[in-house]
Amino acid sequence: MGTEKFLSQVKEVLSTFDPITLEEMDSVKLMDRKDLKFNFSIRHLPEFLAAVRDQYRSLEVGGTRMSRYETLYYDTPDYDLYKVHHNGKPARFKIRVRKYVESDLKFFEVKHKNNKGRTLKTRVKKKKDGHEISGSSLELLQEKTGMGQDNLEPKLWVNYTRITLVNRYDEERLTIDLDLEVISDNSTFKFDGLVIVEAKMSKLHVTPFVKLLKDKHIREGGMSKYCMAVSKLVPDLKHNNFKPKLIKVDKILHETDVA
Repeated sequence: MGTEKFLSQVKEVLSTFDPITLEEMDSVKLMDRKDLKFNFSIRHLPEFLAAVRDQYRSLEVGGTRMSRYETLYYDTPDYDLYKVHHNGKPARFKIRVRKYVESDLKFFEVKHKNNKGRTLKTRVKKKKDGHEISGSSLELLQEKTGMGQDNLEPKLWVNYTRITLVNRYDEERLTIDLDLEVISDNSTFKFDGLVIVEAKMSKLHVTPFVKLLKDKHIREGGMSKYCMAVSKLVPDLKHNNFKPKLIKVDKILHETDVA
């Protein structure tokens, strides 16, 4: 019930931002970038948005400022891509199909974090339904990772609602994800009230939203939504290295619950 109240306030504040279209966002695609991640409770989001309204524009697609994303993640049968991340290897991949629900567009994506800490994302439009990796998707997979269709299988869904803000004066894009729900064949978990912010920029520096979060004593640090999903839905896999972050997320969920 508390989450619904804050979500309504978020929509109200967001409606006061100047809009930006997808076409206007072409200059800030940032497929090669540095990322900063933050997690906090949705109870703080209306205040934070209002404080940076003059510095950012809000992406509007089809008349909406909040878009639903559904993402299917692939991994090896033994979750090797997850394990590389869990074990702290700097170079790692995520393989996924992302659906933009409102526009019904689907993309096959390869996301590579290299050993210099940069995030490189490449994607192709997915025209066929189904979970098979073929055609241009398979070509991209082989080119970027050296893996083939036989190395991977669909593992789980990560679904959420996304707000995208674009800095008026700097090369920065903010994604603010809400209503996170993770789904496997056997179970579902909802992260009610959790806000996941990623500040994406060509080089790391303090931007208005990042400064605001630091001034509010919200520390940088988050974990991948895929790794959060695996940790919740596949309990037999090791997640010791993620425990501090998972404990922080649980505290945020509790904070929202009692608001």
